[in-house]
Amino acid sequence: MTVASWAQPGAPASLASHYAVMAIGALLVVLLFFAPELINPGLLFILGMTLIQSVFALSWNLLFGYTGLASFGHAGFYAIGAYFTGAALRYDFQLPFVVTLLIGGALGALVAYIIGVVALKRLTGIFLAVLTVALTEAMGKIIGFTPALGEQDGLGNIPRPIIELGVATLDLTHSNDYYRFLLVACLIIAGGLWWVVHSRLGRSFRAIREDADRARFIGIDVARYRVISFMISGGTAALAGALSAPWTRIVTLDQVNWLASTQPMLNSLLGGFTSFWGPVVGSFVFTSINYWTRNYPGLSEMLVGGVLVVIILVAPTGVLGILQKIRARVRKGGRS
Repeated sequence: MTVASWAQPGAPASLASHYAVMAIGALLVVLLFFAPELINPGLLFILGMTLIQSVFALSWNLLFGYTGLASFGHAGFYAIGAYFTGAALRYDFQLPFVVTLLIGGALGALVAYIIGVVALKRLTGIFLAVLTVALTEAMGKIIGFTPALGEQDGLGNIPRPIIELGVATLDLTHSNDYYRFLLVACLIIAGGLWWVVHSRLGRSFRAIREDADRARFIGIDVARYRVISFMISGGTAALAGALSAPWTRIVTLDQVNWLASTQPMLNSLLGGFTSFWGPVVGSFVFTSINYWTRNYPGLSEMLVGGVLVVIILVAPTGVLGILQKIRARVRKGGRS
């Protein structure tokens, strides 16, 4: 940091705030790592699903929040990773688990590439969103008539993996051990997406979101970058699904249903789609509301709907947007 930046009003406070956020983030990661010793198995399962939903929401928000594309059938990519990993573990494909995860993610990216090449040159906005819903519903019908994938009953009794490291063996059959693997995997995926959105590639995505015609005028290949964004988003969603199969130990058609595609949208809007960490915050807020209202049928939907209405009217940038406004007002009051 230069002397000039220190001389600017609010610079030390901004730096202190940055370090405070980093410290809080590190503390939360530590608490999440030791969660198996702090909470009961039921809460641990919910927490693991929240981590998976966070990655799923981040993948969707890469499209909507950073590239300006909407997918209403994103659950299809999630299901690709979940069904492939579930089948690989149940039928013992003799693949290392990490390789299985990577193949599941690659399959999601490949399907996204095919859809992107065919559709993104002609369709955007609501037309692309409707197309993704139609393709997801078609995928559900195909899976429903495939005996190897369990048809209407889905794939059950999926075993958790054992990873051979050569000099050691990582046994993930116990819930606590797989949860910690899940946490590390989600952190790595989130870190990779963070690098993408803050790289030159991410800046190109944002330029396309702001004004595709102007981005095309300055030399950005809009169609190509949209396909790349769609591939990264689809591959990440498939990775989230691949991680979920051993955690839930069952994969069903409910994960292909179009309603499943609304979950990452709600999480992103609730937390704040304009912020990278907004979908993660939204996932935890949504899970908290569902958990604390679990004994009151219908109340969680009413609360989530009410919170969304308030956020849309008061702060369209979500929970993080509200917190940023509060922090800005506090700073303004302190300076005055």
